[in-house]
Amino acid sequence: MKSPTNFVIVESPAKARTLSRILGPKYIVKASMGHIRDLPKSKLGVDTENDFKPQYLVMRDKSSILTELKEGLSKASAVFLATDPDREGEAIAWHLKESICTPRASCNRVTFHEITPEAITAAFNSPREINMNLVNAQQARRILDRLVGYKLSPLLWQKIRRGLSAGRVQSVALRIIVDREREILSFKPEEYWTIEVDLIKHNSTQKFKATLIGQGDKRRISIKTEEQALAVEKDLGSAKYSVSSVGVKEVMKQPSPPFITSTLQQEAYRKLRFTARQTMAIAQQLYEGLPIGTEGSVGLITYMRTDSIQVSGSAISEARKYIERQFGNAYLPKNVRSFTSSVKGAQEAHEAIRPTSVEREPQLIKEYLETNQFKLYQLIWQRMVASQMTAAKFRNTTVDITAKIAESKGAYILRSQQTEHIFSGFISLYVESRDDAEEIKTPPIPELVQNEELHVKGIHKEQRFTQPQPRYSEATLVKTLEQYGIGRPSTYAPILSVVQEREYVTKEKGLFKPTDLGMTVSDMLVQQFPELIDTRFTAQMESKLDKVAVEGIDWVGVVRDFFIPFSNNLTAAEEQLERVPLPVEVSTEYCPQCSKGLLLIKIGRFGKYMECPSCSFRQSFRIRTGVPCPGCPENGELIGRFTKKGKLFYGCSAFPKHAFAINTKPLSEPCPLCGGLVVEVKPGVNACQNPVCEAFKPLRRRSPKPDSSKSHKPPVRKRRTSVKKAGTGMQQASG
Repeated sequence: MKSPTNFVIVESPAKARTLSRILGPKYIVKASMGHIRDLPKSKLGVDTENDFKPQYLVMRDKSSILTELKEGLSKASAVFLATDPDREGEAIAWHLKESICTPRASCNRVTFHEITPEAITAAFNSPREINMNLVNAQQARRILDRLVGYKLSPLLWQKIRRGLSAGRVQSVALRIIVDREREILSFKPEEYWTIEVDLIKHNSTQKFKATLIGQGDKRRISIKTEEQALAVEKDLGSAKYSVSSVGVKEVMKQPSPPFITSTLQQEAYRKLRFTARQTMAIAQQLYEGLPIGTEGSVGLITYMRTDSIQVSGSAISEARKYIERQFGNAYLPKNVRSFTSSVKGAQEAHEAIRPTSVEREPQLIKEYLETNQFKLYQLIWQRMVASQMTAAKFRNTTVDITAKIAESKGAYILRSQQTEHIFSGFISLYVESRDDAEEIKTPPIPELVQNEELHVKGIHKEQRFTQPQPRYSEATLVKTLEQYGIGRPSTYAPILSVVQEREYVTKEKGLFKPTDLGMTVSDMLVQQFPELIDTRFTAQMESKLDKVAVEGIDWVGVVRDFFIPFSNNLTAAEEQLERVPLPVEVSTEYCPQCSKGLLLIKIGRFGKYMECPSCSFRQSFRIRTGVPCPGCPENGELIGRFTKKGKLFYGCSAFPKHAFAINTKPLSEPCPLCGGLVVEVKPGVNACQNPVCEAFKPLRRRSPKPDSSKSHKPPVRKRRTSVKKAGTGMQQASG
């Protein structure tokens, strides 16, 4: 039998398996495991005096892979580079071509946005050359980021402390978080009062609420003090109420377009509480292919790094047929629904994130997916199908009510509103979540007519205070970066991760809060490099990189225009900037060595540590919990500590005599069933640490055990996600 002569290179083994199944035995498919070459880690690797020429080296851990690829290529008559269809994928393909391709075995570039037989066949029937515009755009971004990181980070080491880093986009994201925190800290709440009135019709017992909105000719009223609220309450108590107007209108709510990278990350956080990194890791698995019963390895979604909301005609046709069959004609719009992107520089030639087949319903393949894979796939599937369904229809009723005051012949204006659901349309399948709080639903309004008299049954006044803008969540920060035009689909998840890994920000109740270190770093960068971390400047740079990719403008000129002023600012900062002192906190613990004073909390190269100002005592930073360590013969306490990588864990204070540790927060209240240690697996979800206790066992399970009665079905090989599940460390410790 003649051996295959076609050699295909992709990035990952999972993608290789799926592609191999589709292409058949005439093709050998191998994985490069990402980039083969990169800039050196030990030095800048960019010749700033010679048109920013990059020095690419084969990565140490890729030498054996490169050798294997060269061996495969030597036996092939045709080579296909099938890396991802974005700038990063194009750059990987170019590096592969530069490293292994020869004139004898030319390398063809193939791209596809979904791993399906139809898309793969079309791609391999139409190979093309490497798109150097895309490669140069990626090179320019990589070199810009290297110049900022390798030039600016040493300045932070010199002026603040070692181990810090700065980034062209990372530092802008940090500034956005810090600026919001400063707004919150400087915000001064203002008192105001709201007043609601319970009203009824004549000869009726059905109450409905109306809110005070204006006075006299003014359609707005401001009540600042309790005295004002009491005066208005008194007026309303003696007023005569009548309906001044009744307005009824029908409102159509249209569905959202299918997901792009940013909206997928936002919605996955809102609905599933997935981090951006977790979302992208799971989406990568769904794209590259998972074993689905007798189908084998199947790509379930289209490419997940995209800013386009376009959908292929065949996918729309399939979705419309499904809607008509499953929901009926009432849920199918007469015309195909199309959308216009609001993202700057969106690549409309690409497709939105959608299922590769609408007929592959989430419930039909649920048993083949891990829990998080199923949740994300279901979200993508529902969003795509809903995008082609009819609009939801609502009836909005607005009633304005006049409260006349006899003594002053004045009047107050109140308003009551009601929204009725007439036709569900797309919301019968999918409703997009919101970042802000949902509106409070009011009781139904009875049928009212103009000039109808009403009677007051109760008046409710409430003191309130204005609130500052909330801190950013993952969803709102990604949304803000996208609105500013900062970063691109592939960069959002790394940005959010790195600002946490550098200990520049922490999360409190899912919201980003800058640390003292993060605020210090951001302030210094704002002072010394105001243009570098300006949102408009960074957005303009992204636009220039887009022009390199689309229009082919000179990437060297783009880098040079950035580097010359940046280098001048850097030189001035090195000469003029004094060392920036890090903030020092005072703990509540007295020095165990000299007992003369409270320990100081300082920040060192490996994070926080505690130091006595009166003697030589020093120890790593720890968080007192007051929770006894379970089973400790020394009666130790569980103490929160940080690893060198900044990960928080809780260990026994009597270590090394008692080596007990968990990576979940211990709670002071013992288990109500066994009296054992209870930990917080995630916000609002607790679990008993005792492995034999049944009190919180349902919360501790990762997934339901397979039903042994379904033995006729073939066994399913589960894939391990790259994201650690909550409570993993707790379960390992208890074992």
